Amino acid sequence: MSGTDPARLEPQAAARQWLSAFESALGRGDAAAAAACLLPDGHWRDLLSATWRIETASGRPAIEALFGRTIEGVGARAFRVAPARTPPRWVHRAGRDVIELMFDFETAAGAGAGVARLVPDAGGPGGVRAWILLTSLQSLRGHEEASNACGSQGKDYYTRDFGAENWEDKRQRARRYADHDPAVLVVGAGQAGLSIAARLGQLGVDTLIIDREARVGDNWRQRYHSLTLHNEVHVNHLPYMPFPTTWPVFIPKDKLANWFEAYVDSLDLKCWTRTELIGGHHDAQAGHWEVTLRLDDGSRRVMRPRHVVFATGVSAIPEMPAQPGLEHFKGTVMHSGSYTQGAAWKGRNTLVLGTGNSAHDVAQDLQASGARVSLIQRSPTYIVSIQEAQRVYSLYAEGMPTDDCDLLATAVPYPVLRHAYQLSTAVSREADKVLLEALAGRGFRLTEGEDRTGFQMMYLRRGGGYYFNVGCSDLVADGRVGLVQYDTIDRFVPEGLRLKDGRVLPADLLVMATGYKNQQEVVRATLGDAVADRIGPVWGIDEGGELRNMFQATAQPGLWFIAGSLAQCRIYSKFLALQIKAREVGLVS
Repeated sequence: MSGTDPARLEPQAAARQWLSAFESALGRGDAAAAAACLLPDGHWRDLLSATWRIETASGRPAIEALFGRTIEGVGARAFRVAPARTPPRWVHRAGRDVIELMFDFETAAGAGAGVARLVPDAGGPGGVRAWILLTSLQSLRGHEEASNACGSQGKDYYTRDFGAENWEDKRQRARRYADHDPAVLVVGAGQAGLSIAARLGQLGVDTLIIDREARVGDNWRQRYHSLTLHNEVHVNHLPYMPFPTTWPVFIPKDKLANWFEAYVDSLDLKCWTRTELIGGHHDAQAGHWEVTLRLDDGSRRVMRPRHVVFATGVSAIPEMPAQPGLEHFKGTVMHSGSYTQGAAWKGRNTLVLGTGNSAHDVAQDLQASGARVSLIQRSPTYIVSIQEAQRVYSLYAEGMPTDDCDLLATAVPYPVLRHAYQLSTAVSREADKVLLEALAGRGFRLTEGEDRTGFQMMYLRRGGGYYFNVGCSDLVADGRVGLVQYDTIDRFVPEGLRLKDGRVLPADLLVMATGYKNQQEVVRATLGDAVADRIGPVWGIDEGGELRNMFQATAQPGLWFIAGSLAQCRIYSKFLALQIKAREVGLVS
């Protein structure tokens, strides 16, 4: 931007001047002046504070229009550099040097927090304009989260339990729901369900989690033997209860599963295991659902929650696409979600259909167990080393508090996110060049993802298509794990897989690492076609650059979704809980 020397811009002074001008424009109700605090090609992402939705406006006309729709009713005021957060400073984000400002503010509804990434502009207040603006609602006035932090004790802080009923008695009585129903029913006790239930509990919203497994954590515990998380421990904390600093960098599945169980106990979450949602409908006139649960003893319970939150994740109903001749195959066929360990297949011939994370991990486990294994590649796959995969989480390695990192992570609108992933993918490609060339030499088909944005955008768009190499790519490259291209297959035969050239690959096991159905189909199976068709697909990027139907109101009143990584669930559970609480107290109809 002409006329401004970045070296002469002091971050604190520039941030304060910009923030003062922005607040003044909002206070005057001047949408044009507020929008002019951003670059002409800037972006404003709002999480509930102005719109009660997760919404992004890109380009000054769209930003001005959004300010015009919301500026009068929001009552935004009391803007200040956040005193408890990382102070304004120069940083490099998505290819640009920016002053990164974190600020606090108030609205008519409650307290907010925001981020502005400021770039030099001689015509802007303080010599800067915002390239990116984030505004987010953090709490509801009069309905703040419960806390025993020093100075925030409520009137019951010093109470003690005397008499016949102690704390454990009260907890067990509340958990039974003998004389009432919960306000919120959460389906699924993985990271998504636990995060939203914890948030709602701190807001005083009566919430019951149900899960069809026998124990909390079984969604991880029962997966294949060698599974660990693929991103580092400091990215993955759950709300209110961070992992100990003594934990390994990559968390093993059983350790995580046991933590989930302890989390339920520690946060007094109410959870029914061996319980399944088998049907239900929404009573619009009464404003609640009527759902039927199958309990662990086989009996049924009808409940009438006002909200149902699906937290079954993106891995709920296995996808098992038809394969030519598979009905004649005499070996064992299973989905990767049912695979546990390879010891039983030592010395035997095995096939894995797919080349994503699960497929590679299963193949590596089989090979390590002494089985002969080949991957069947259906489509080009993005390969990145586990070390390089951490690049997209580098914000969390900068030494800031997790809450600051979470706020900054939400302040990346889709167009900028796309560009940032293109940059990181290009760097990773060079770092992994030797491995990628070796894979290509073996005939493995590689991709960098649609528009070269790598694995993270593939995850957001379709939930798969990539592998973080923890060793299996090396096994493929040197031939210890075989490779079959799907278009060379004729059909399955009783003894294995026949190729178009007439060769037969013998197989005793086929593991189908073929993904899962869209969560819309989970709704269809439990709440019926009408509700499923009304909401549409779940997950994937919508036309506004947000995840479809995730973390916010859907077209079906009282129906919500939460899913994703531990970090996504930690971050967005806050905003989902605030929306539900706002409806419970009448702030939103």
